Amino acid sequence: MRVLPKRNGIAEKPHTDNKTKRMEKMNRYIAFLRGININGRNKIVMADLKSAFEQMNFFDVTTYLNSGNVLFSSNRDKVVEIRDAVEKRIVQSFGLEIPVYIISQEEISDILSHAPAWWGTADKGTYDNLIFVMTSDTPNIICDMIGPPSEGLEMTQIYRNIIFWTFDRKEYQKCNWWKKTAREGIAEKLTIRTANTVRKLCHSGCS
Repeated sequence: MRVLPKRNGIAEKPHTDNKTKRMEKMNRYIAFLRGININGRNKIVMADLKSAFEQMNFFDVTTYLNSGNVLFSSNRDKVVEIRDAVEKRIVQSFGLEIPVYIISQEEISDILSHAPAWWGTADKGTYDNLIFVMTSDTPNIICDMIGPPSEGLEMTQIYRNIIFWTFDRKEYQKCNWWKKTAREGIAEKLTIRTANTVRKLCHSGCS
């Protein structure tokens, strides 16, 4: 057991600098940018995106892949305010209006712990995704808009504000959800990430 030094007979408390105090209050978040760096459209260099987040006084900023996944720390606790600030900064820095979905790393961990048994397995014949609903629509509304998954080819399950979705890699063009999640009127309501991407972000840079 550590023995604290004494001054005038009173044990001193360990010194905690301002940075340590600040980091103790930090929340770890993930930002998903929708629709960037696709077929030459909405180009954003990840190093520049990282810099933009750092200029907003976010800490421990890292990016993953080129599709717009940003892991960062902040002492702010209102996700809507963070989202609005990030979207505004992207317009200022890159001249692009990009929808952004913000979620805490803690929430992602909870989501993954509630994944159905058929999702995110080692089966190379299936493709596993998480669908994040970016609008005020509920996952149930999204499911009603898309319709049932194609029997024997894909499966879906709702948890909180996300949808677990798995489809057959070889027969993906026959899958109802594969076709309709990309359809106008639905696509702009969603941002989709693979199981591998979400897991990587969940376990990277944990505070």
